Amino acid sequence: MKRTAIDLADGRELIYFDERDDAVRDQPDRRDLPPPPPASQLRYDPLTDEWVAVAVHRQTRIFLPPANECPLDPSVGDRLTEIPAPDYDVVVFENRFPSLSGRVADEPGEITPFTSVRPGLGRCEVVCFTSDHNASFASLPPRRVRTVLDALADRTEVLGDLPGVEQVFCFENRGVEIGVTLHHPHGQIYAYPFVTPRTRALLAAARRHAERTGGGNLYADVLAAERATGDRVVTENEHWTAFVPAAARWPFEVHVAPRRVVPDIPALSDSERDAFGPLYLDLLRRFDGLFDMPMPYISAWHQAPVRIDREFGHLHLQLFSIRRAKDKLKYLAGSESGMGVFINDISPERAAELLRAA
Repeated sequence: MKRTAIDLADGRELIYFDERDDAVRDQPDRRDLPPPPPASQLRYDPLTDEWVAVAVHRQTRIFLPPANECPLDPSVGDRLTEIPAPDYDVVVFENRFPSLSGRVADEPGEITPFTSVRPGLGRCEVVCFTSDHNASFASLPPRRVRTVLDALADRTEVLGDLPGVEQVFCFENRGVEIGVTLHHPHGQIYAYPFVTPRTRALLAAARRHAERTGGGNLYADVLAAERATGDRVVTENEHWTAFVPAAARWPFEVHVAPRRVVPDIPALSDSERDAFGPLYLDLLRRFDGLFDMPMPYISAWHQAPVRIDREFGHLHLQLFSIRRAKDKLKYLAGSESGMGVFINDISPERAAELLRAA
């Protein structure tokens, strides 16, 4: 894989990840762009012990443009996009409308004695999986999945070294039902200046388990139990297992985990990275085959924090959909949104059975 970094017209960084060593990436960004916005504002919620980002500039971001105006396509002729080259394999660039960035402005120290404020320090990046606007991740060849995985490993390491960054989150949103604003197949990376609430909860449970068992890794033990029963295993290979969690929150939810305990994507071996693509592509095609239509989903990599509690982490990918039937979606209504208590309409065992048959 060849890595080439350039600067866009407004100073943001763009990186080409090419599968050919002879790729030339010397095309300049010919657009006239305004300076990027300053960092968002982080406000502390004392009632939940969580940070909330207020990023008002994101109201102006591009929303579902026509295909001939997609900013993630390659630049061809006078049609100039975020990617200056006329073609590409995988591209990563700093988001033009970021929730977090390094462009810090002065902020007040608090709004009330209980609500402190700080700049939204961090970084948000866009990952374009292919130059083909009409493709999907499921249509990529295994070699391209490996390139994407290597790019995510690169960015996880680089972003994790930035001052103030505590966690790196790689994910893909697919489908208007999920809330995507661009149809071009792409993902995102968030480098947070704190450990996220979800990860804090996972780490707390893992820490309690380690104390009870004398050092056992909770996720590894759960994975071993799922593989032993097999009831909710959808597919597996030498290095990876895809299973529906016994307490799945979403109608169709699958965890994809390496059998070896590793904290993050950079820690995966070459053989583990190669083995991921075929299994994950098969799983995505099963999702699309459930109702013979493109499945809306969120694909979320859970990685250990950058600086703390890494011994309690276990890398895994959480793939889930809000679609519960061909003509029905799962909405996060009163119980889920108000109280955080999920109510699943499909048993995890039935979901695994349907996915195995898809």
